[in-house]
Amino acid sequence: MATAEQNECETYRVIILDRGGTKVLLVPDGDRFALPAVAIPRWQRVAENLTAAIDTEFGEQVVCLFTPDIASAVSHGNGIHYQVTEHWRGNRKPQMPTQWVTLSALSQDSFIDQSDYSAIRQSLVECNAEARAPLAGPFARLGWFKELREWVDAAIEPRGLHINENFRQLNASPSFSLIRLETDGPAIWFKAVGEPNLREFPITLALAGLFPKYIPQVFAARPEWNGWLTPEVEGTNLGESQEITSWETAAVALAKLQIESISKCAPLLNSGAHDLGAAAMSKLVDPFLGVMGQLMEQQSKLTPRALSRKELAFLGEHIQNALCLLKTSDIPDSLGSLDLNPGNIIASKTACAFLDWAEAYVGHPFLTFAYLLEHFRRAVAADAKLEQQLIASYTAQWKQLLPPAAIADSLTVSPLLAVFAYASGCGLCNQERLRDPENAGYLRGLTRRMNREANEMLDWRSACLS
Repeated sequence: MATAEQNECETYRVIILDRGGTKVLLVPDGDRFALPAVAIPRWQRVAENLTAAIDTEFGEQVVCLFTPDIASAVSHGNGIHYQVTEHWRGNRKPQMPTQWVTLSALSQDSFIDQSDYSAIRQSLVECNAEARAPLAGPFARLGWFKELREWVDAAIEPRGLHINENFRQLNASPSFSLIRLETDGPAIWFKAVGEPNLREFPITLALAGLFPKYIPQVFAARPEWNGWLTPEVEGTNLGESQEITSWETAAVALAKLQIESISKCAPLLNSGAHDLGAAAMSKLVDPFLGVMGQLMEQQSKLTPRALSRKELAFLGEHIQNALCLLKTSDIPDSLGSLDLNPGNIIASKTACAFLDWAEAYVGHPFLTFAYLLEHFRRAVAADAKLEQQLIASYTAQWKQLLPPAAIADSLTVSPLLAVFAYASGCGLCNQERLRDPENAGYLRGLTRRMNREANEMLDWRSACLS
């Protein structure tokens, strides 16, 4: 049992610097020191869990900055990682004694594990505390959180709001940030993005202006950080709900948002949304399957079976036929998302807010609904009656614009094309990511899923083949 629990956690040694970058918080052990260490759940948000653990075990509120480059070199293969943080305030009495030590007074011999000293020195360079290196991003340096709070306070003061000391940091890196700040009214969210998601910044600003009923209001934006402020939306996180009524509300809101967006495709594309119209997707088929042919041939495992070049050619024909059907159905392109995650949908009794548009596209609307339906099956149940209920809620909005045959055909081909759009449109096939064995295996899995969907459509005759 103990081994299983350890496998589900990762150990982080935390470098807690004071705001001036002259002192570090250490745990004394005899005449030497150790860095504060915490175990946090694997595969979960590092910043959120680490800051909570430091608060609980050491009584300190900190802000995560980054993982130092030296971390991989000094982890000894034992699952230990390092995280650099800035001290914000003391919250409570620590569970074990700690001591602030001046950095200039430390040497390798000051530590039980000399790797801790190396990690601290490297961290000072990376966060620019000693002004010896360029910043890796706006959130790698000491003092940025104080600057953020001052900017937020100035931005929300005209609305009669002021932030207090309570905040929750969910994501952290030199160029990405996600923080919830409490106020004397509704909470405020700050989000900032870096490569490869820089496009989310202009897309979010465009959507908030175009569709205020469905996208949270942007209180303020900071272009040099690619960051923005939004108020917290009241309602139920769809990822935490199994109530069919909440999912139906989301489906209806999604359809209405997409219908409103039909006349706004040009500004959406100009803001950075992917162009995934049927013609654009058709051009992606051969290059994608060419890459997948190479990846299938590189597969070393016997199971699951690699697809042959002949099978990939068969798949390509069915993707093109499905795209041809979409063209002849005359369903207009609209706003969609390749990553419609129910955790980013807030549903109330009468409305929905959609939060994350990093993978926004302009193309066939039903592909996005296919993602919502897939999440519904996982979260609620593989219940045919409930699925039909959700489908009916979504398609009812489109029946005002589209003939029943066009809706039925689109629902038939959407499962196949939704997987293809995601696999080919989300940047999974760029050369750097293809070198990652896990990403390559993931792409092979997506392609097998497409092949299964294509096989299930063998009895389908498209308008192109009639």
